[in-house]
Amino acid sequence: MSDTQEPADPHGGLLEHYAAAPGVFDEVEAGASRPRPHWRPLLHSFEHLGRHELSSRWESGRRILREHGVTYNIYGDPQGRDRPWDLDVVPLLITAGEWAQLESGLIQRNRLFNLILSDIYGGPQRLLRDGFLPPELLYGNPAFLRACRGIPVPSEVYVHLHACDLGRSPDGQWWVLADRTQTPGGTGYAWENRTVISRVLPEEIRNCKVQRLGGFFRQQREMLLRLAPEGREHPNVVLLTPGPHNETYFEHAYLARHLGFALVEGADLTIRDRRVFLRTIEGLQSVDVILRRVDDAFCDPLELRGDSFLGVSGLLEACRAGNVTVANALGAGLMESPAFLPFLPGLCRNLLAQELRLASLATWWCGQPEEHHYVLQHLDELIIKPAFATSPATPLPGHPPGCGQTDEERAKLSQLINASPGQFVGQERPKLSQAPAWAEGRFTARSIVVRAYVARGGERFAVLPGGLTRVSQSPEDLLVSMQSGSGSKDTWILSDGSVPPPERATEDREPLLGDRAPAGVPSRAADHLFWLGRYAERLAQLLRVLRCIFGRVSGENGVETHGDWNELAQLAAQWKLVPGAAKGTLPSSELSEHMLRLLYHQEQMGGVRDLLSRIRLIAAAVRDRFSGDMWRILGRLEMDGRARLGRLPLTSATALIHKLVLDLAAFEGMEMENMTRGFGWRFLDLGRRLERGLAVLRLVTGAAAVRARPAAVLEPVLEIADSSMTYRRRYFATPAWSAVLELLLRDQTNPRSLLFQIEALREHARIMAIELKTSGLQAEHEFVTALAQNVRSAELTELAAAVAEGKRQPLLDLLDTWNRSLLVLSDQVTSRYFNLTVPRVS
Repeated sequence: MSDTQEPADPHGGLLEHYAAAPGVFDEVEAGASRPRPHWRPLLHSFEHLGRHELSSRWESGRRILREHGVTYNIYGDPQGRDRPWDLDVVPLLITAGEWAQLESGLIQRNRLFNLILSDIYGGPQRLLRDGFLPPELLYGNPAFLRACRGIPVPSEVYVHLHACDLGRSPDGQWWVLADRTQTPGGTGYAWENRTVISRVLPEEIRNCKVQRLGGFFRQQREMLLRLAPEGREHPNVVLLTPGPHNETYFEHAYLARHLGFALVEGADLTIRDRRVFLRTIEGLQSVDVILRRVDDAFCDPLELRGDSFLGVSGLLEACRAGNVTVANALGAGLMESPAFLPFLPGLCRNLLAQELRLASLATWWCGQPEEHHYVLQHLDELIIKPAFATSPATPLPGHPPGCGQTDEERAKLSQLINASPGQFVGQERPKLSQAPAWAEGRFTARSIVVRAYVARGGERFAVLPGGLTRVSQSPEDLLVSMQSGSGSKDTWILSDGSVPPPERATEDREPLLGDRAPAGVPSRAADHLFWLGRYAERLAQLLRVLRCIFGRVSGENGVETHGDWNELAQLAAQWKLVPGAAKGTLPSSELSEHMLRLLYHQEQMGGVRDLLSRIRLIAAAVRDRFSGDMWRILGRLEMDGRARLGRLPLTSATALIHKLVLDLAAFEGMEMENMTRGFGWRFLDLGRRLERGLAVLRLVTGAAAVRARPAAVLEPVLEIADSSMTYRRRYFATPAWSAVLELLLRDQTNPRSLLFQIEALREHARIMAIELKTSGLQAEHEFVTALAQNVRSAELTELAAAVAEGKRQPLLDLLDTWNRSLLVLSDQVTSRYFNLTVPRVS
């Protein structure tokens, strides 16, 4: 082809299979093979990258998401909490001019909603009295919380964060499909999407002059601080989450870490003298602002839902007293009802003297006679929904609402609507716009919905320059919902200028952002960190035992005699890794089978998979306390632990163990070098030291209980305790009881010895006794000091000589005494600090 015969579509290579459905707005093409101007630079870049490179970058993005542990739980999905977040590599592009109009509409909508809620909850309810809202819309709505009537709200900001789900009509006009005013989620996922895409498409973001997101979150943080009750010099803000089992828990932890707020659950909070306090290791700390992710009715079991375990009893009373601000305000979920949508234009004219700038999806509330009749006459054309989210009335089960019903089903739906007309709305079935998504190595059209966000603090507003774009699984999908399995896109708001506009600076309270936040570790978090340290060390110890046994079974360590097999089996039985009935008669093949079961079987209690599961659950509960690198290491540990048994069982098992040991070592290294030495780190290390001390005692006790020549039992013990090299360099001899006891029990320079762990525990007890100033802590320090002195003064040489003579009981008794002392210390820590949490058995 000559230069003068250039094809009209320079992007045809990637767009050759792309075609939006008839009758919908195409985000990327204005016509056949005619990309819209603002899409052309990105399409040129994609064409330059080519299919192979785009696929490679898409895989890189998925890998980053796995490393970051980004998940979204779809209820009923087999993957459950392990379902990874789905992000498409192709972003959605919106021009600066179009976004300016959307931004204006979002701010107006937020102002309108706050005025409506102010009249309903804090004012004379003039809107009801003057007929702008029918009383049934309020008093028939379970989301209207009568207990919240009259509660003062600072600056009358009922909706601090407002989310609008936007869809585009076939003519290119944006509609509001739904409002989220209760606990609007997605900002954290939008931020994470941008983080990942900026690593996958860094040049494209720069060349397209995409507006940044970081300024929005800084402004939101400042706004939340301003919402604190008057007189709070350094407000304490917490993020209230339902817990790790919530589908968006990743986002809760992500936002808490990046905004610098404590992530708390309802059990972490308590009410004293009509004020909210956070239970911490250091004592009760006052809470001034609660950024909640718990639904309205679950926030106070005393006055709202009595069966809730997610909130804190007395929260409403603290709000009435003006001692705490809840954002969004309790009761704000009222405005999420689609039944309000038809009334918004009139309300906007009445309250703001303006026309509504963002039109809502055409909606008919059946509580009005004309609308009721219209819906019944157009059941096949409309989507029928409950008017209120918590309404007991629901459409016919098993069918998309209003789609494809038989005559019998339509008759049943009509009966439901006629029986309770106010419980239903009919909505126009939207024809959502479509945009390209990368699937199977090509662009394909997918329907999209954009969730946009506006935050308010006083008279200040901030709109996130982007949002969470959700994309359907297939072009035929009528629903675009994360719970239905939809994916997501990054949303790029393009700039008009040559460079992205500077992020808006915060105003006169900028120094407040640098103030040191109140220190404090909630008792729940300390409990999780303590047991994370224990389980991580327990897993590392088990892996070292398995590696030692597999090495001997495969002959790597020169174990050849039948007697060595017997002694190895006896050691495994003493450590409770194989049935105790084996008594040294277990053949190597059966011993290997037991070890492989411990390594690979999920149902094996105390096995590798079981411990990995415990670590994942506990780490997820405190992930806001870990840096990105630490969480990536935990994610890698989980991914490596999913390996399956290979064709060469011993070889694949050993390779897996090496990977997991290195992952755990990396996590321990990050823990020691990157965590600040606060109480969170202390409890993590305290758990690790306790477990390591117990493990050393278990190793030595098991070896002492086996009647065999010293080398046969002590060599594995030294290897598992990672002390073989130290022993060889120090003694130049085969292992003997006296030297091994000295090295593993009393050598303070050996980081694997018992005394090393006790000294570390003693230092933790000393620091906590000084800083916490709580009665009883000095006694714990004295208890650990006495244990350390007992280990130092033990006659290990005499005990070793007695073992050589066959008198093992004195050593076993001493080891049991020390073991019980460590368990007592563990119980003391649990009783003193974690008595408000579910106890775990050592």
